[in-house]
Amino acid sequence: MSGHSKWATTKHKKAVIDARRGKLFAKLIKNIEVAARMGGGDPTGNPTLYDAIQKAKKSSVPNDNIDRAVKRGSGAEAGGADYQTIMYEGYGPGGVALLIECLTDNRNRAAMEVRTATSRNGGTLADPGSVAYLFTRKGVVVLPKEQGDRAIGEDDVLEATLEAGAEEVNDLGDAFEVLSEATDLLAVRSAVQEAGLDYDSAEAQWVPSMEVQVDADGAAKVMRLVEALEDLDDVQNVFGNFDIPDDVLEALDA
Repeated sequence: MSGHSKWATTKHKKAVIDARRGKLFAKLIKNIEVAARMGGGDPTGNPTLYDAIQKAKKSSVPNDNIDRAVKRGSGAEAGGADYQTIMYEGYGPGGVALLIECLTDNRNRAAMEVRTATSRNGGTLADPGSVAYLFTRKGVVVLPKEQGDRAIGEDDVLEATLEAGAEEVNDLGDAFEVLSEATDLLAVRSAVQEAGLDYDSAEAQWVPSMEVQVDADGAAKVMRLVEALEDLDDVQNVFGNFDIPDDVLEALDA
């Protein structure tokens, strides 16, 4: 899982930067609307909505925007769009596998934009099922190491989450990532809260079970493709099975 850990580190750092720019606001709001539509507008009885709201708050989305998104999604306020989840599969430079998760109210627009961004950046889209078998749906909870007036270590995280279903803890630099079965996500998140720990996000993600190592040139090309896809309004997440060596990752971060 080392490759996933490195990739998760990159995504974590990128999310912090994007949040500062306000770039994630629209995507986070969309998640809230869909969660409210699927499970109702009460976050206490809708854990998916609860986690979507918490993630939005962590990214400094204004409370008014969050409240309106909940109302639109639950039908309490007019104006909600009919978003659909679509998963595209593809290959990036060097043969890396990609899952591209979209949330859109226009399937044709999403398909055209994803196809264009992929082909222009050295990738190709593939038939359904071509690469999905290389990924497993996992629960992912990210906790900052700095918890108010104290710093936590890996042992603290394991102690809090192991009995709830945590399978693995990865060090992301300034945060820890806890992996579990997707069905144990709520239990792990609840265990984190019961232990008095703060968390940045809790959500189900597609985690690679096999990885392809890429060199410096390949890593730069793959990251360019991923960024082009993530810049699309309809794309919520991009998951890849590439393993970027530490020295290459450090050079890319710089």
